[in-house]
Amino acid sequence: MCEKELLAHNLHSVRERMAAAAARAGVPLPSLLAVTKSCDDETFRAMLSLGVEAVGENRARQCEARHEMIKEAGVPCDMHFIGSLQKNKAKYLVGRIALLHSLDSVGLAEELDRLSRKRGIRTAVLLEINSGREENKGGVMPEEIDEFAAQIASFEGLSVRGIMTMAPNLDTPEEYRPYFRDTRRAFERLTPYFDTDKPILSMGMTDSFEIAIEEGATMVRVGSALFR
Repeated sequence: MCEKELLAHNLHSVRERMAAAAARAGVPLPSLLAVTKSCDDETFRAMLSLGVEAVGENRARQCEARHEMIKEAGVPCDMHFIGSLQKNKAKYLVGRIALLHSLDSVGLAEELDRLSRKRGIRTAVLLEINSGREENKGGVMPEEIDEFAAQIASFEGLSVRGIMTMAPNLDTPEEYRPYFRDTRRAFERLTPYFDTDKPILSMGMTDSFEIAIEEGATMVRVGSALFR
């Protein structure tokens, strides 16, 4: 099996697992974000040719470069940024990404807002919630997310589309469930702050996306299951 055939097989398998999880829970099928941060450019182009609708990167300059690759390929694929973002790197993303998953500070929001208004656009963002309350991870603590959402919703250059979480690293898929459930409850509570009639709940990765779907994720971020 050549690389592209393997990628196609893996993509089909992930989509089947997503559909089965949604059917089990009786929820709508979420969208798939292919996390391409670990693949080389040749593999990235092969994945684009398979018709993925969105890809995610976690480094600003890599995201900028691959945005250009999508333009060169002429395919309908959205570029998302999923990593922790420093304010001085925001300039590489504004105007190039469809969605930023990791907004977790007012300072970063101010810089994104400034750059967006300067370009006459609005940058779509998700608010990152630290569902595991882990000191070494980004995200707003659950008890602070309501106040944070109210602040961010006031920025004219930003469009709040929903929330994202990265759960702790756990041993079994089922252990993720309480973190995803709590995040969904926050998501439902924060709906008035979202600037869309189709808000996004981004949660779940290769080891946990089926549980995330069962708990209401509208978008899952899958990398290694696609490229192994």
